[in-house]
Amino acid sequence: MTAPAVPQRLSAPEPGWTDTVDVVVIGSGIAGLTAALKARELGTVLVVTKDVVASGSTQWAQGGIAAALSPEDSPEDHLHDTLVAGAGLCDPDAVRALVTEGPDAVRDLIELGARFDTLADGDLSLTREGGHHRNRIAHAGGDATGAEIERALVAAVKRADDIRLIEHALVIDLLTAADGGVAGVTLHVMGEGQLDGVGAIRSRVVILASGGIGQLYAATTNPSVSTGDGMALALRAGAKVRDLEFVQFHPTVLWLGKSAKGQQPLVSEAVRGEGAFLVDHEGKRFMQGQHELADLAPRDIVAKAIMRQMLATGKDHVYVDARHFGDEKWRVRFPTILASCRSHGIDPVRELIPVAPACHYSSGGVWTDLDGQTSMPGLYACGEVACTGVHGANRLASNSLLEGLVFARRIAAHLADGLPPLRQPVADVRVPGLVDADVVDEVQRVMTVGAGVIRSARGLSEAGATLAKLIEQPAGEPGTPGWEATNLVTVASALIAAATVREESRGSHWREDHPDRDDRNWSGSLDLTLPSEGETARPRTTFVPHDSKENAHHG
Repeated sequence: MTAPAVPQRLSAPEPGWTDTVDVVVIGSGIAGLTAALKARELGTVLVVTKDVVASGSTQWAQGGIAAALSPEDSPEDHLHDTLVAGAGLCDPDAVRALVTEGPDAVRDLIELGARFDTLADGDLSLTREGGHHRNRIAHAGGDATGAEIERALVAAVKRADDIRLIEHALVIDLLTAADGGVAGVTLHVMGEGQLDGVGAIRSRVVILASGGIGQLYAATTNPSVSTGDGMALALRAGAKVRDLEFVQFHPTVLWLGKSAKGQQPLVSEAVRGEGAFLVDHEGKRFMQGQHELADLAPRDIVAKAIMRQMLATGKDHVYVDARHFGDEKWRVRFPTILASCRSHGIDPVRELIPVAPACHYSSGGVWTDLDGQTSMPGLYACGEVACTGVHGANRLASNSLLEGLVFARRIAAHLADGLPPLRQPVADVRVPGLVDADVVDEVQRVMTVGAGVIRSARGLSEAGATLAKLIEQPAGEPGTPGWEATNLVTVASALIAAATVREESRGSHWREDHPDRDDRNWSGSLDLTLPSEGETARPRTTFVPHDSKENAHHG
């Protein structure tokens, strides 16, 4: 079946207040806050975030940030590892921008106040993760890198009097102009005094940095705010979304039982980078022979190997064995993971750690060029919400923090040439709609079963059919739960459309009915748009060959 139709825009009250700024940044992780700090030199900046400022995915990043910071490493080596992990779909120009600008971007982060772990001589302590052939992962607090980066960025933003911040605010939809460009946003603020309820903010530029789609699945490493809001509103406004079928499932997420749902604790790849290994219920190591890097193979390969082992043994998890680390190494290098495991009754110093794959990262997102521009004038995107071309079919470990940092800086550098004029919003003639907030559990179930690690035409069709029925259920009153549910089914519909069309297995997209990589027919990207079709809209896919002009991220 074709993907189910979704609302063209969200049902919401008319704006009760208005404001005007130069730049609106949606999201407050590493991408959003970096963009805000750089854009403040260009005009007035407003950061809108759905929860408190530090509630997004950045603070949960354990492993670290990858960059060629060692004399033994080079941007060219980092480029090579990234291209290999991306399984033939990375944009080499985007990757080159990432790896060449990355080291200076990390050094600037240190100057801003981020405190990374160092060796006795003061040099950065660098480690290795899956897919990397060099030690290039800078980390902080052992395994609390994201939290330290977020702390430093939040402190810098709060010191900046010229950056306004609105917390507890969900952006509803984009305001558009007659030329198809962005004229601002509508948003709902939950308790900000005069800025309470639904309002409209006009702006010259909107920067999407709203994170990923982890809450599409029953088990994820993502926080509860990761409901695909940015991708959904971009689709509804007519922007192009690319490579959405490539959802990375982290291979080693703490297994808490069959009934566990929502955000699950991550057992960072850095644990295996320090010498831990995977075993099955018989204690057998099963990654040898799967890849030259064995337990440190790229994530898609490890996740698939774990799934195969689980299917072969009839078990619903495997184990990470790091008992040989000893107490001190666990306490110093992985204090967060140690505390998390012990809080769930597992002592990794003496016991095996039960793990299974869970949704972790969306390699695809809103298409951008090398300057972070989307297909809509005035709309930019960076971080997990964006598809810059860096990740291809599978993100290399610890490249995500770096991507958010580098491309936020590139957006600001591009805008330094001059902000566009303030556009006049036109009346929105799209038919509003809303999905019942109570469908989220069922959406997560059908996406996990039909569009999870292992996919097939039958499973995807059944997931799409179920989604269609859920969309048709009568909806309640407009509000955050219903808006988030609608955003989730919008992104789910688009993801199913792309995953159904791509009849091959590549990177983090695994079709059991098309188990081989097919470079002859599928060496390229799938672009998704949401054209208007009466009262609803149905995602439309367009295949763009990898070597075509249309596929270039720099034009």
